Amino acid sequence: MGSLIAPSILAADFGNLERDCNMINKSQADWFHIDVMDGVFVPNISFGMPVIKSIASHAKKPLDVHLMIVEPERYIEVFAELGSEILTVHYEASTHLNRTLQTIKSNGMKAGVALNPHTPVKLLDAIINDIDLVCLMSVNPGFGGQNFIKNTYDKVKELKTIINKSKASTLIEIDGGITNKNAKTLIDCGADILVAGSYVFSSKNPSETIATLKKT
Repeated sequence: MGSLIAPSILAADFGNLERDCNMINKSQADWFHIDVMDGVFVPNISFGMPVIKSIASHAKKPLDVHLMIVEPERYIEVFAELGSEILTVHYEASTHLNRTLQTIKSNGMKAGVALNPHTPVKLLDAIINDIDLVCLMSVNPGFGGQNFIKNTYDKVKELKTIINKSKASTLIEIDGGITNKNAKTLIDCGADILVAGSYVFSSKNPSETIATLKKT
């Protein structure tokens, strides 16, 4: 499988949301990445259910929903109803992670776990076979446009070793600071999915930028 590209809607133009969704539909992107922030788990608020419902009505590709919120288990059924195909919760925000993962799967979605930059990947060793996707934050979560944290390369390699050792099929997603300068190295280290927000939407030709990342 080649690398998957998931443009982050957080960086889209919300005054032209339908236009930007159609751009992703027509581009070589694979998923829509949707960051949901509550202003508690992270120091920012993004968007809620009505906006996600609107995105879902235009999207023709899978919705990869990343919950940066406290008590994510309270909203699993709601996000399933909104059409999420992948639902990712933070390790740091999930008191009963295994139960949350099972609930996500029982609602017909792929289950993901996100790790903040300071959280060791070895904490997922015991449950890696229960996780469909691990999202490694390569910036401190909360705001777009941040610089990539280079320690992420080592975390990807370590996580890939854990996945291979357990013979798991878990995918590795990288979220934050993705550009053409680090994309290839991340893929070479073992990453499967690249989330790109500001790099895509602030470029002169977002569709072309996605195509360039896709060739990585």
